[in-house]
Amino acid sequence: MWSQIAEDLRAKITDGTLPTDARLPSEAELTTQYGVARATVRQALTALVNEGLIVPKAPRGYFVRHRQPLFYRPQTEFRPQPKTPEMDRFMADHSAEGREPRQSIDVSIVAPPPEVRQRLKLKEGELAVVRRRVRYLDGEPYNTNDSYFPLSLVQDTEIMRPVDIARGANEVLAEQGQEQVRALDEIYVRMPTPDEVRRLDLGPGTPIACHICTGLTADGSPVRVVVNVLPGDRHVIVFEREGMDPASNDKA
Repeated sequence: MWSQIAEDLRAKITDGTLPTDARLPSEAELTTQYGVARATVRQALTALVNEGLIVPKAPRGYFVRHRQPLFYRPQTEFRPQPKTPEMDRFMADHSAEGREPRQSIDVSIVAPPPEVRQRLKLKEGELAVVRRRVRYLDGEPYNTNDSYFPLSLVQDTEIMRPVDIARGANEVLAEQGQEQVRALDEIYVRMPTPDEVRRLDLGPGTPIACHICTGLTADGSPVRVVVNVLPGDRHVIVFEREGMDPASNDKA
C-alpha cells in the first residue's frame, strides 16, 4: 500500500498538482485520506525523500523539493578560461545565470588511489598532487572536482596553492612543456561512497555519475586526471557532437 501512496504523490509532483516548494498534507491527513496506518504513510514519504522529490522540514512537514539541475558539459574542458581573474569557468558561468556559486579548494600531496595511479602511469610509491574542490550553487553542494597531477610535473607551480588559478591548470601545465591536446572521458554510474555522501550531503539512495577525465599530451603521456562526482538528482550531462555521417544512421 505504501508504494501506491508514493506513486500517487509522485504523479501529483510530476504533473504540477503539487508544485515546487508546496507543502504536502500532514502525516495525519494522509493517514485519513488513504485509510492506512501512519507507519505506511511514513514509508511512502521516506521513499519520496530517498528519490529526492520531497524534503522534510521539521516541524513544518514535507515539501516538494526545488530542483534546478546543473547542465554539465564535459566538452568545455579545453574552452578558454574567463578573463576575470577571481573567477574560474564554473564561477563565471553560473554567476551569469543569476545563481550564487562558490567553491572550497584544498591541495595536498598524496599517494594516489590505484585507479588514478594507473591512469597517470605512476610507479608504485610515486606521489601526486590533488586539488580537491566542492562546488556549491545557492548554498547547496552540487559536485566535487578532484584534479590529480604527478608531483614531479607540478612541484613549485601555482597548482600547489589552495587558491583558484586564474588562467587555469591546463595553461600551467602547458607552460611546463606538458600541453594537453586530447582527453579521455569515462563516465561511471554507481552509488556513492561514504566520503562522497559526506562531501555532497547526499540523501539516502541518491546515485552519482563519476566522470573521470585523463588529459594527454601529443605523445600520449597522461599529465592530469580529474575525478568529477555528480549527484544524479542535481545534474544533466550534455554532450555536443558534430559531423555525423548520414550513412551511419539506422535505416529501419
